[in-house]
Amino acid sequence: MPSPHTLLLSRSQVRELLTFPEYVDAVENAFRQYAQGKALKPALLHVDAIGGEFHVKAGGLQLGRVYFALKSNGGFFQNTRRFGMPNIQGIILLCDGENGYPLAIMDSTEITMKRTGAAAAIAAKYLARPHSSSITICGCGTQGAIQLLAMKTLLPLENVYVFDSDESRAHLFAEKMSGEIGLRVTVAADLRAATRKSDVCVTCTPSRQPYLGIDDVLPGTFIAAMGADSPDKQELDPELLKRNKVVVDLLEQCVHVGELHHAIGEGMKAEDVYAELGEIVAGHKPGRTSEDEIIVFDATGTALQDAAAAAAVYEKAEQAGIGRTINLFG
Repeated sequence: MPSPHTLLLSRSQVRELLTFPEYVDAVENAFRQYAQGKALKPALLHVDAIGGEFHVKAGGLQLGRVYFALKSNGGFFQNTRRFGMPNIQGIILLCDGENGYPLAIMDSTEITMKRTGAAAAIAAKYLARPHSSSITICGCGTQGAIQLLAMKTLLPLENVYVFDSDESRAHLFAEKMSGEIGLRVTVAADLRAATRKSDVCVTCTPSRQPYLGIDDVLPGTFIAAMGADSPDKQELDPELLKRNKVVVDLLEQCVHVGELHHAIGEGMKAEDVYAELGEIVAGHKPGRTSEDEIIVFDATGTALQDAAAAAAVYEKAEQAGIGRTINLFG
């Protein structure tokens, strides 16, 4: 019998229910399940809006029971400055994947932030040099903080550089994050100087123009390109992808959005992509195979990540009796 209720979970409740390591475990398993054919095919819809955009992502996983998740996120990048609201906000609808019953409706902001950081950390686990000690974070917003904290849990970081088009924001970010991670965080006035000293570079901005090029990184660098999740966003020069090993979250999705989308416009082919991350996680292909190769991870964000995280949140909430219940069909 279907559950007689639908669970409502607020942002603060979602935040309390799942730790970051639990996000990493859930997301890594989602990529593995997808590579093993144990997922409902994910789908993506992008809608331009006045002053922003909407992303609708849907997909499902077989996790003991089958879950289906649909996420609608609005991206309005003037929100914080104009209204004191998050730039990205929305909801996730989690359903029973075998009968369609709506199990839960929950805030998506926390899940989106944490599952994105988890994806980058998982990619770094397989694609960065394990001794990576220096990192540049491009973009000093909320996602930049999540990315830095995620990489700090995985890599033996010693030197941290941060860059933002708003230098004052970069300085505030550096001061705050220095205290949080216990390392000196240096503002990079010259982005190239920083990235050429870095083992890892994470890009997480809403840029519409590429700002990281082929001459900005040295052999062995791992680049996690996390910002280009709509067709007009771009952070990397296409040459970075055309000349190096590229791993994507979902190939079919990255062909239409993300950095690969732009590289294909410049002559790259989808078959030039080395692997989807799930293939590497599942052991179907090796990750990094040499110290000197530059590897680009093109991440557009997937419904699989949302489904895995939302399912984990829902199960913990049910066990703990957290959240408000409603009968949508009563």
